[in-house]
Amino acid sequence: MVKKISVNTIRKYKNNGEKFSVLTAYDYSTAKYIDEAGIDIILIGDSLAMTALGYENTNAVSVEEMEIFTRAVSRGTQHAMVITDMPFMSYHKREAEAVENCGRMIKAGANGVKIEGASDYIIKVIKHITEVGIPVMGHIGFTPQFLNAIGGYNIQGKTYETTLELLEQAKKLEQAGVFSIVLEMLPEESAQYITGRLNVPTISCGAGRYCDAQVLVCDDLFGKFSDFKPKFARKYGDMKSLILKCAKQYNDDVKSGKFPLEEEVFKLGEDEVKRLNAHEGENTNSLH
Repeated sequence: MVKKISVNTIRKYKNNGEKFSVLTAYDYSTAKYIDEAGIDIILIGDSLAMTALGYENTNAVSVEEMEIFTRAVSRGTQHAMVITDMPFMSYHKREAEAVENCGRMIKAGANGVKIEGASDYIIKVIKHITEVGIPVMGHIGFTPQFLNAIGGYNIQGKTYETTLELLEQAKKLEQAGVFSIVLEMLPEESAQYITGRLNVPTISCGAGRYCDAQVLVCDDLFGKFSDFKPKFARKYGDMKSLILKCAKQYNDDVKSGKFPLEEEVFKLGEDEVKRLNAHEGENTNSLH
């Protein structure tokens, strides 16, 4: 029996000073492999809007699309805690609608959801969601869903004042009941300061070495997505080159007749071949 990671496990990591790992995944097989590798939390990130669906930014992905990917990932996961990114405008209109949309992800197999921001309204929504028993991961700093308001891919918390503002946001999220908080694109000193003053763990997404956990997008980690590469995204493989190499070789083999080989095809028995060759009206070359 594989032990499932839960919010209690994450709390223990924080209390014991143990680091934990977070990776995104969008499909069954990827989730299965990184789950077997021992990743603690698998995030169905709204980054799939760009890496899996080819949209320009994260704001284009829908609740229905996130639900489909959540079902796929959850079916491939036994060990890791599965968290779904709630897409843009899925929790911004009414509290009841936010709870309903989050509930859809839980029914699809997620163990919790991630919500960006810490405005008074979002804090209120998070309280409501946690009160009905849905674990919530918070997210502050650079928040992609607020890209137009932020004015670009800018580092946050670059001053004493803005670091204190982020700490205040983090404390509000903690009080609202989140079990963890993503800190994205912060100077590591700012992230360290915030992390040391919270009871819930922080997850670094380009926020340096002193958070309780790290998160990367799997397509960046594997070297599969190459449209752009964040500074903080370490490339552990080169799947792009591997995919190009394999696809080109396959293309060449098909066109040259090298694929399939004798051992890669199904064959009729000799008697069946004779019957086909003797069929009345046969006027083509014999079967081999």
